[in-house]
Amino acid sequence: METTEDEARPGRPFSVHNEGLIAKVRKRIQEEHCVTVRIMAHEFGVNRETICQILVQDLGKRKVASWFVPHAMSDDQRHEGVQYAKDIIKTARRNKNFLNLIVAEEETLCFHYDPTTKRQSAEWKSPTSSNSKKVRLQKSKVKKMLVCFYDSKGIIHHEFVPERQTVTGSFYLSVLECL
Repeated sequence: METTEDEARPGRPFSVHNEGLIAKVRKRIQEEHCVTVRIMAHEFGVNRETICQILVQDLGKRKVASWFVPHAMSDDQRHEGVQYAKDIIKTARRNKNFLNLIVAEEETLCFHYDPTTKRQSAEWKSPTSSNSKKVRLQKSKVKKMLVCFYDSKGIIHHEFVPERQTVTGSFYLSVLECL
């Protein structure tokens, strides 16, 4: 009669998590510190969980993403920025109302669609009248740019940029004249 049970074997089960693999992972990380767990698992023929255990538990590593900056500043630019910040602080200390006078601008792309919500379209009806239906509108593929100006109290002006309008200094000037 045949059985489905394994035969007893002496010793510990085979493990790929060993000093040799740890050394390979350490070397690979030193060569290319941005290498992914998936790539190393494929290269070494083990699963991703094993690579993760080696990285975190044996090597004490953790994955950290860099901060993106628009560009590297020169020493002169950095000095100028610090000086500018000091001037703003000095002006704010002299004039307590200074920060309330600042107007900031933000621009964002918005999908163009009917913003009426179900609650906004609610109507008072008599018991005998029929229920009206509101068709749920899908977001359009058309995006519009919204320019918004605000101060310490909130939004002071917002405006959608006309289609095919390039946002330049002269455009901002025309918007600011509306304020």
